[in-house]
Amino acid sequence: MYYLPDARFRPIGQWPGKLRTWSQRERARFRAPWPKTLQLLKRELEHLDARTIVVQIAMSERDIRQDGYPRANAKAEHPGVILAFESRHGPLSYAVDTYDDWQDNVRAIALALEALRAVDRYGVTRRGEQYRGWQAIEAPANGRMTAEQAAQFIAEQSGADVSANMVRFHFATRADAYRAAARRLHPDAGGSHERFTRLQEAKRVLDHEGIQ
Repeated sequence: MYYLPDARFRPIGQWPGKLRTWSQRERARFRAPWPKTLQLLKRELEHLDARTIVVQIAMSERDIRQDGYPRANAKAEHPGVILAFESRHGPLSYAVDTYDDWQDNVRAIALALEALRAVDRYGVTRRGEQYRGWQAIEAPANGRMTAEQAAQFIAEQSGADVSANMVRFHFATRADAYRAAARRLHPDAGGSHERFTRLQEAKRVLDHEGIQ
């Protein structure tokens, strides 16, 4: 079986928005063997320097093996799939339930990533603007966290239960607070994907501002 390095399958915590009904889904016109789908997805994720890759599917914990992949005989409750990962363009998240088979929805995401990369190939964009619509962050009203909001979020999620200004009394550095928050929020530890990706954004804001 073909594997994705640095990737784990997890049960879906919460679907973003409203799921399609079965009658609204369609049969994919691009069916391919599962190993071919994983091979295509691996190639596209490598182009994005992807890491912390999580594939969420509508299965329970018992349907996922110890190596992080679904059991061969496991049945998904619905075919919706959420692929989320860190990339050189920031945290990205793709949720697809267009097709009636979850593996086809994974392939749809892989094909979409391939098409988005073609935009760069032909020189249409310079900074990966085509990926911005899938950035997995909870943006504030002005579109970006302030340094104060970022520090406050990391402090709250670190478990210190203190304000951003007091977090240093519980951790040697904000980097330590970030690591504590990451351990709590990571999807592999049962955390929320939305909060985990927001945590990544908070860290980037503080890094950009030079705040340690």
